[in-house]
Amino acid sequence: MLIEHRGSAPIIADSAYVAATAVVSGAVTLGEGVRVLHGAVLSAEDGAITVGANSIVMENALVRGRAGHDVQLGESVMVGPHAHVNGAVVGDGAFVATGASLFPGSTVGAGAEVRINAVVQVNTAVAAGTVVPIGLVAVGSPAQLFPSDRHDEIWAIQQTLNFVGTVYGAGPDTTMAELMSAQSDFYGAHRADRVVG
Repeated sequence: MLIEHRGSAPIIADSAYVAATAVVSGAVTLGEGVRVLHGAVLSAEDGAITVGANSIVMENALVRGRAGHDVQLGESVMVGPHAHVNGAVVGDGAFVATGASLFPGSTVGAGAEVRINAVVQVNTAVAAGTVVPIGLVAVGSPAQLFPSDRHDEIWAIQQTLNFVGTVYGAGPDTTMAELMSAQSDFYGAHRADRVVG
């Protein structure tokens, strides 16, 4: 399903394919040979999404553009099933495996691999050719790799990366009630969406 959101409709190359059960919403550009498979959602909320030639977004993956953090998937990128690419830049030939999560402001260099259930935190830079192993957390710029059970070490770096400001544009003392009220208002813009294909 193709949806016009916030006045922008997707631009789909003639040779691209979007499955009938996938959703492509807003300022999304799909290059030649791109494949968006069943259940995938590409949602340009208030940041654009560009998918380069011959890239594939697998079943049930989520790709979301955010304010100040457009998504750029290079050419020949694989985004695996149930992966989450949120406001990130992914270089040519990179592999984002099943269940991997990339957060706003993160970058994954050309030919890098973010393996099953691995996490690339906000404002983290994974260098070209790097492998983030299964289930590990990449944090910082340049990225350091940690197993998830080393939370205190991850948090020591992550708290300097401004998660709340990067993801929500809010200050560190903003309450959850304030965040969700603002998010409810923001996502209310979908009430004016229009199906265009």
